[in-house]
Amino acid sequence: MWLFIFLVVQRVAELIVAHSNKKWMFRRGGVEVESRHYFLFIVLHISFFTILLFEWFYFRGMQMWFTPVLIVTFVLLQILRIWCILSLGRRWNTKIIVIPDEHLVERGPYRYVRHPNYIIVFLELLIIPLIFQAYFTAIVFPLLHLLVLTVRIPAEERALEGEF
Repeated sequence: MWLFIFLVVQRVAELIVAHSNKKWMFRRGGVEVESRHYFLFIVLHISFFTILLFEWFYFRGMQMWFTPVLIVTFVLLQILRIWCILSLGRRWNTKIIVIPDEHLVERGPYRYVRHPNYIIVFLELLIIPLIFQAYFTAIVFPLLHLLVLTVRIPAEERALEGEF
């Protein structure tokens, strides 16, 4: 149960950081764009935690599968997640906010991959349920994430290119 609580607290903390960063970006002239699909992320993540908890509790009796590979992978994903957030600094957000005349961040993992955080989230949506032995969740939610990304990534690309 401690891992589940950690994950929920982590996500809530990230939303608090995102809100603070949003206010900072707005003070610098930032504009939120392409926001119509944002509710999909909220639905996806709330559903993920709800169904994960239900599947884990109802079908597995709160048993967890602590294999070294899954735990090491989970820890590495958390390190990569933090690297993404720190690399973007005050520009990191869960929403698409553009600050006019500011350059694209090209440090950290963004030097190598255009949208590294989405790769990390995809892998988390696979690995976390496996730790909880929630196999339905491990199959369905990475696929739903990819579906949401078919809207999100083009929206971000348009924003990054100034086409909003």
